[in-house]
Amino acid sequence: MRSLARALAVLALAAPIALAQPSAAPAQNRLPPPGAPAAGFADLAERLLPAVVNISTTQTVRSERPAPGQRRPDAPQAPPGSPFEEFFREFFERGGRGGQDPSPRRASSLGSGFVIDPSGIVVTNSHVVGEAEEIKVILQDNTELAARLLGRDTKTDLAVLKVETPRPLPSVTFGNSDAVRIGDWVVAIGNPFGLGGTVTAGIVSARARDIQAGPYDDFLQTDAAINRGNSGGPLFNMAGEVVGINTAIYSPSGGSIGIGFAIPSSLARPIVEQLRDFGRTRRGWLGVNIQNVTDEIAESVGMQKARGAMVARVTEKGPAEKAGIVAGDIVVRFDGKEVGEMRRLPRLVAETPVGKTVKVEVWRKGQTVLLDVLLGELEENEAQASAGQQRGRQQPAQPSAPLPVEALGMQLSALTPELRERHQVSARAKGVLVVRVDEGSIAAERGLRVGDVIVEVAQQEVSQPQQVVAKVQEARAAKRRSVLIMVERAGEQRFVGLPVEPRG
Repeated sequence: MRSLARALAVLALAAPIALAQPSAAPAQNRLPPPGAPAAGFADLAERLLPAVVNISTTQTVRSERPAPGQRRPDAPQAPPGSPFEEFFREFFERGGRGGQDPSPRRASSLGSGFVIDPSGIVVTNSHVVGEAEEIKVILQDNTELAARLLGRDTKTDLAVLKVETPRPLPSVTFGNSDAVRIGDWVVAIGNPFGLGGTVTAGIVSARARDIQAGPYDDFLQTDAAINRGNSGGPLFNMAGEVVGINTAIYSPSGGSIGIGFAIPSSLARPIVEQLRDFGRTRRGWLGVNIQNVTDEIAESVGMQKARGAMVARVTEKGPAEKAGIVAGDIVVRFDGKEVGEMRRLPRLVAETPVGKTVKVEVWRKGQTVLLDVLLGELEENEAQASAGQQRGRQQPAQPSAPLPVEALGMQLSALTPELRERHQVSARAKGVLVVRVDEGSIAAERGLRVGDVIVEVAQQEVSQPQQVVAKVQEARAAKRRSVLIMVERAGEQRFVGLPVEPRG
């Protein structure tokens, strides 16, 4: 994953690509019939180019003065003992003669955008404008217009700008990215490397890509050439509708290798509307912590295959708790839409209007349960709370008492005041403490570690090690391959599907 993060070049300091749209004809992304002459992209590009803009931003960057004895990272270093050593130290460790702070400098960057309203509404990436102090929009005829930021959303990397113009501007509209198929032709127009007005074409290579850029990743992948400076520009279908906003590339070298990523219009359009109208996003809030449903978890709860999002914790007094959703439920459908995997649920919830009552179907104890949930609004403090507060913990020593009970490569003990203090377990936590995990054991493979508290086994609360062992034996007797356990760590709970077959 670390190598993927290095290779994914988010086009922040480069020029984003933006294209304009011409007609309101229905989007038909199809290759011409065999034998038919190819129309090419010239007519399409000619209609779209006027709605594409370049974006220039300026920001004051202040260099921090190094602490005493520290060098600036960009400072050259004289060889030890060199007569220039003290000279270099004077300038680069103390900020110059007389100890003055380094002077602030003006930094500029280029990006792309596109006009969606003739009155001067422009869409781009959030990372293109960043914390810029000055934003300029440059039209196709090189007219420069001062822009103000209406709002931006870092979670989806979208921003909306407003320019004042004496005349209506050429504009484009969003198309339906859900109708785009793998293999459909797409066209990108933008400002790569500051060159401006560049048109590239390709196909949709894949859909629903998760590149770990944010909580709502659902990118379209394309082989249309996208480079630094294309960020913020649209990806068009063959009807001239915006079906994506180019945001990132996968590239070990920093240049295009035919793997680019665009925010789909179905995700971007409601965010753009909210930023335009309110200056911020208003996302639906369910009030749950969720996790992946593994094959072991699915088997342990009687599901035929792994699907949905498992509820690990329910926020007190949140919408889910009020509706009757409990930890251990697996959300399989939300507002009539299938939840095939965990990462789909946050996007479905976020896209649902605040205050709407939705049907939520959950898998609970071997059967489906249908619940009505009145969605709240996701606030920043709630988003942070749902992410969990992880606190560091040292690996505690194994306690000498009480006697542990061994099961599946781990040793368990009842919670006592002494053990709570030693393992930093909160006073409210209830369950059985893990006091040792054998290296290479089943428990270790599933991520259990010393200091974890087993709260439930097979969705039954436990407080003694013998209860855990008994539940494991019951699962074996019933010829189940795994048992579901709830584990609490640093105040956060999650479910683990633990294989119960002993190793020979």
